[in-house]
Amino acid sequence: MENQDTARQLALLETIERDPDVTQANLATQLGVAVGTVNWHLKRLVAKGYVKLKRAERKKFRYIITPEGIALRARLTMDYIEQQFLLYRNTRQRVKEHIARIQRAGHDRVRLVGEGDVADICRLTCMEQGIAIVADRNVPLLEIVGLKVIVYMGGADE
Repeated sequence: MENQDTARQLALLETIERDPDVTQANLATQLGVAVGTVNWHLKRLVAKGYVKLKRAERKKFRYIITPEGIALRARLTMDYIEQQFLLYRNTRQRVKEHIARIQRAGHDRVRLVGEGDVADICRLTCMEQGIAIVADRNVPLLEIVGLKVIVYMGGADE
């Protein structure tokens, strides 16, 4: 939950910095959350002094990021980058361990099922370790399920 709140705060700060006249409804659409969730986050950012409200029209506000808000955005960005690198390193290490197990079993090819960043990490790691990725159902399988990489040594039979 905390990572999600942090990501939302970062997205809000970045969007407000680009467009101070953005509405809560537009922010909610961009984040894929309810307007009430955006309102809650904005109230917290205002209460902590990261964002100021300025009335633009009768029912419209302008959001202004304070210097403290800019510093928070920078910290959140750095935290996000660090978390992504940690995820990359951990995923890469797990894939290397799976590949070592596959190689110890005498295989030099795998089938890869899944898409996204984790699958890309698997592809790169396989290439670096000399493991070919093939469509053959009789070779070990690396399956991506969310952020997990699962190895099935028996190919299609498992």
